[in-house]
Amino acid sequence: MPSSYDKFPSITVPGAPSVWAGKEAWREVARHAAERNGAAPVIVVDTYPGADLERILAFIAESLPDHQVLNVEELAARPVSEIDALIASNLTDDRVFGVMSHHTLADFYDAQKLADLGRQVAASDVPVVLAGWGAALVPVGERTLVLADMARWELQQRQRAGAPNWRCHNTNEDNLRKYKRSFFVEWRVADRHKRQLFAAVDYVLDTNRSVGEAKLITGDTFHRGMAAAAAAPFRVVPFFDPGVWGGQWMKKVIGLDAEADNYAWCFDCVPEENSILLDVAGEIVELPSVDVVFTQPKALLGQQTYARFGAEFPIRFDFLDTMGGGNLSLQVHPLTDYIQDRFGMHYTQDESYYILDCDDDAVVYLGLKSGTDPDAMLKALRDASDGGTSFPAEDYVNAFPAKKHDHFSIPAGTVHCSGANSMVLEISATPYIFTFKMWDWDRVGLDGRPRPIHVEHASRNIQWDRDTEWARDQLLDQVEHLGSGPGWTEERTGLHELEFIEVRRHWFKDTVEHNTNGTVNVLNLVEGAQAVVESPDGNFPPYVVSYAETFIIPAAVGRYTISPHGAGAGQKLGTVKASVRGTETELPALTAG
Repeated sequence: MPSSYDKFPSITVPGAPSVWAGKEAWREVARHAAERNGAAPVIVVDTYPGADLERILAFIAESLPDHQVLNVEELAARPVSEIDALIASNLTDDRVFGVMSHHTLADFYDAQKLADLGRQVAASDVPVVLAGWGAALVPVGERTLVLADMARWELQQRQRAGAPNWRCHNTNEDNLRKYKRSFFVEWRVADRHKRQLFAAVDYVLDTNRSVGEAKLITGDTFHRGMAAAAAAPFRVVPFFDPGVWGGQWMKKVIGLDAEADNYAWCFDCVPEENSILLDVAGEIVELPSVDVVFTQPKALLGQQTYARFGAEFPIRFDFLDTMGGGNLSLQVHPLTDYIQDRFGMHYTQDESYYILDCDDDAVVYLGLKSGTDPDAMLKALRDASDGGTSFPAEDYVNAFPAKKHDHFSIPAGTVHCSGANSMVLEISATPYIFTFKMWDWDRVGLDGRPRPIHVEHASRNIQWDRDTEWARDQLLDQVEHLGSGPGWTEERTGLHELEFIEVRRHWFKDTVEHNTNGTVNVLNLVEGAQAVVESPDGNFPPYVVSYAETFIIPAAVGRYTISPHGAGAGQKLGTVKASVRGTETELPALTAG
């Protein structure tokens, strides 16, 4: 059924805040700087790596012709050859996988040149603008600080279009290697840096759009927007991507471009890559959704989830659309010890497949067939990866029939993949790139190149005892009835005891009471046209959700209800709700979900 799925959800910032754009934005910043330090105004524009710095510099110079505009990166950053040597062990020779960086941005700069630049600014008799990633590292006195922020998904689009990594000359490099440098190094360093700026920021600039159209808000408006997100239900901005196995379901149901070949993925709740839209007095400002995590971790995640994961959103919801498409690659994810030891991640990519929709022939490949010989299977995989014969997946891997609303747990170390003709809602731990592909069904990627295969990594993580009987007993049909009341039923659908995510499903025709019990909830409306989320205490306005939308209920919300609404009235609706097991600060009442 077609959904009224909102592809551009927004969060209203309370009050009557101001928004500036174009040259007016920079005149506002200059006004603020002059009021703060009229004798020698200094503006610091700290960008995110990937922002179009040359155009930003040119536009500021055009907007503020009486200011001296300095490129901090050109004047004080270390040569890229030195940075390459510094991060070589993080990048590795692998096309996909690196090691998480713990560098700080100061490591990429020459401390003496920063100090010299600070003295140059202090001696200037004209207003000065310092701009670039790391501009805030320049030691100056009074300053007006602008954070020029950008979401990672926008950065990926720019890199695919030819943009290089920070200070690199790799325009034509393999996009997987560009992404690796960003994921394992640049984004880690950038987020570590900008978290130190939030408390002092005077303005935040949305650089997801063209420089001339970039929207500017005050630091106070930014923080009020983050607080508003953490106090009520909200959605991040979903993004959609094609793939070699992609399908047609999202085009029809969500209303995507009908002329596109396919859509494989929808990332509907990956806050470190998604963005949020702030409605600021009717103007839309786009910022990284991870900023909510960084600035409001306790209110968003809850005390115990924050204590366990830090300022990181641990739950991921995304779609895998193979309806009219093909099988995903046969794969396995690393065990916790392996991902920590090899890649520097502190938790692993545990997953699950919730079947939102499917055709009659849908299957999920899950676990090894009983009696599988590890040596024989690995030899067959290596032969296939070397371009020999095709890998006979059905000889080694179970193919379990799948039907709508089945839920398959996939703890790390379990061989798996979705088959064709399924619409999968992945309810998983946040890590998302640590997939060891073992077999890709004789395909190449959309770029015409074979997709990376990691049989050796996989061989060190496959749990060979997860055979047919184990998978059937532990991973399939684990639905447990928990209770019911007038117009509702509650079930537990997973995940497996080796995974930290708890998933509850509610079927309802009437209002259902819920409570975050002090920990973040992530939900999806998996059945029914429309529902409304409300606060029994009136703490937030009614929040309407449509079929297939994922939405976040911050821990601070506490009690909330979900009821059929609009086109969903009179229907049997279903939600799935994920939380981090063991992080509730109060034991939930059964009727509260």
